[in-house]
Amino acid sequence: MNRTFKAAVAALILGVTFAGPLTAGQLEDAAAAYLKGDYAKATRLLRPLAEQGNADAQAHLTLMDVAVAYRKGDYGTAVRLVQPLAEQGNVDAQACLAFLYANGDGVPQDYETALGWYLKAAAQGNAIAQYNLGDMYREGEGVPADNSAAASWYRKAAEQGYAPAQNNLGVMYDNGEGVGQDDVSAYMWFSVAAANGFKEAVRNRNMAARHMTPEQVAEAQKLAREWKPTSTPAQR
Repeated sequence: MNRTFKAAVAALILGVTFAGPLTAGQLEDAAAAYLKGDYAKATRLLRPLAEQGNADAQAHLTLMDVAVAYRKGDYGTAVRLVQPLAEQGNVDAQACLAFLYANGDGVPQDYETALGWYLKAAAQGNAIAQYNLGDMYREGEGVPADNSAAASWYRKAAEQGYAPAQNNLGVMYDNGEGVGQDDVSAYMWFSVAAANGFKEAVRNRNMAARHMTPEQVAEAQKLAREWKPTSTPAQR
């Protein structure tokens, strides 16, 4: 079956913001406000903390500004703001900068540079970076095409609870790409992704069920119910 592997580009870059750990109180409130689209409230909560020298607040304020610039199509500003933060080791900024290079937004498209930044972020456990590495290996962007490596990266992100990676891992099992063909595993991952709100996974699961026995479907449903993430990204 042919599946869609690429998520919307804006959703990926915006998903980086506030994906890191947050302390209690104003930072959590700011994150909640941002994710609801209330940028004024998020800024109002973050700015005083940033001015007091709170590193988390400073980083999240910068990432929020990057996401807003990207949403407006001001890719040059997004690059200018995020690069210093990435170079300081901020994992979300590294994933964000990699994304900009991979798509040629604000910088010349450069898969090799994107790969380097994604690997830095992925090594720190960033699920979005791991997901995008899966895409790069599957598509052969900056690296030789390698479905086994793609499936491995998708799995790392999927096990953290990242729904697009869960769906894509289901596709790999459904098609037998990089992993052994396994209808039960495909259905299970589609079910988990669907439960996490990934709409396309519902269609994929229904299509997979068409060539499964009732016993296989029941087994896959049981596995999906019992599945637990190793950790849960703050933004999916």
